[in-house]
Amino acid sequence: MTEWKAKRFWKEATVAEADGGFRVLLDGRGVNTPGKAPLVLPTRALAEAVAAEWNAQEDEIQPLTMPHTRSANSAIERVTPQLAEVAEMLLGYGDTDLLCYRAEGPPELTQRHAEAWDPMLDWAAEALDARLEPRVGVMWISQPAAAMAAMDRALQQIAPFPMTAMHDLVTLTGSLVLGLAVAKGRISAKDAWRLSRIDEAWQIEQWGADEEAEEAAAIKEAQLLHAEHFWSLCFDK
Repeated sequence: MTEWKAKRFWKEATVAEADGGFRVLLDGRGVNTPGKAPLVLPTRALAEAVAAEWNAQEDEIQPLTMPHTRSANSAIERVTPQLAEVAEMLLGYGDTDLLCYRAEGPPELTQRHAEAWDPMLDWAAEALDARLEPRVGVMWISQPAAAMAAMDRALQQIAPFPMTAMHDLVTLTGSLVLGLAVAKGRISAKDAWRLSRIDEAWQIEQWGADEEAEEAAAIKEAQLLHAEHFWSLCFDK
């Protein structure tokens, strides 16, 4: 028995203004999320990116080729109803931020950590008023309350659509500092990925690369780059 697949049924996807933002129309009819909620985008730029994905579909609809549509669906159906919970979850990454956990050795690795990560912690202290403290080893020690409060304030300012991007910027790097740095234009997502992979790069140098691990990493990097682009489209009028 063959699996049923959705077929393209429209001739053209267009963008139109709507209450609360912009809608993507398929031959004049508005697109809905899988849960049947109206797919309303906050900016024309994001709506045009979604419309382009629908226009690019051929005979069968391929959801994996529609990352902006999928992220928009998540923003409406998953992030919007639980925005406070998502912010709280991401704040937890600040309390266990990757950039704060340094190796005990060898000296070459500890030096890489310091050279790569200390400037980002300095940026968080200056730009966000959040001075996080690095630790040696993997044992958890809570970060200063003032720093956590500052990072919480930064998260509370983020609306549901960009918060969807922030979720991936943080969880894919393991660092709230890196996620906020990308969002605020301090570094690119590509730089954030490199900074988040200091330990993995070291291991590859010592033992060689694993093909499956490299493939998985490439997928995550692509997702991170998409999150950066999705974030930018949320503010590009």
